[in-house]
Amino acid sequence: MGVGRISNVVSPTTSVLLVDDEPQIVEILERYLSDEGFVVHKAYDGPSAVRVAATEKPDLILLDLKLPGMSGYEAFREIRATSTIPIIMLTSRGEEVDRVVGLELGADDYITKPFSPREVVARIKAVLRRVHAPPAEGKAQTEPAAIVRNGDIEIDPQEHEVRVRGASVALTPTEFRILELLAANPGRTFTRAQLLDKIKGDELEIYDRTLDRHVANLRHKIEADPATPRYVVTVFGVGYKMAKLS
Repeated sequence: MGVGRISNVVSPTTSVLLVDDEPQIVEILERYLSDEGFVVHKAYDGPSAVRVAATEKPDLILLDLKLPGMSGYEAFREIRATSTIPIIMLTSRGEEVDRVVGLELGADDYITKPFSPREVVARIKAVLRRVHAPPAEGKAQTEPAAIVRNGDIEIDPQEHEVRVRGASVALTPTEFRILELLAANPGRTFTRAQLLDKIKGDELEIYDRTLDRHVANLRHKIEADPATPRYVVTVFGVGYKMAKLS
């Protein structure tokens, strides 16, 4: 068996959708993930990926960006239009533009080809661990977490929901974790290293540039003017903070 199971991450119903036009890659990953207890769904082109994502509602999608019928980018947008399912991109080594564009779309992580199947399993578990991690600061709670309000933003950690000016906003798991942490500590500046440490899984690699892309995506969803943010403020040379608003 591959990477050891991690409690509360893989259950008998935890499912992953593998999307790649190379059947050999899908078969190898299916074997490793099945050995780890995952339910595996498969798709080999963009339209199938969108269809299976909608019907099976997997817990995570591993999505190759080079797909026939519909590009991985287009499939990504279609899926993200109706769901915040965590998505890990598969990109070719050296294709930095693919990674940057994917992160701008809101991907939760990326893996470059060629890769180790064990690494893929570890990355999947790390993303799922982050999605199901305890509330900000990692404090155990004996009662439902209180709704956090700051200005026109409401964050419901229990329901994993965010509302801006009364309207629900769909955030990716990573975006939610960033916002939740900052909003729970208004006025406190977090360095990039501190934010990375708080939001990443044990094996997940998130770099400064990746973090900045997630923050930029978050601003586009919650700020009236992302170019002049009111909530998530940059502290130049240090990191980010949530402004205190009444």
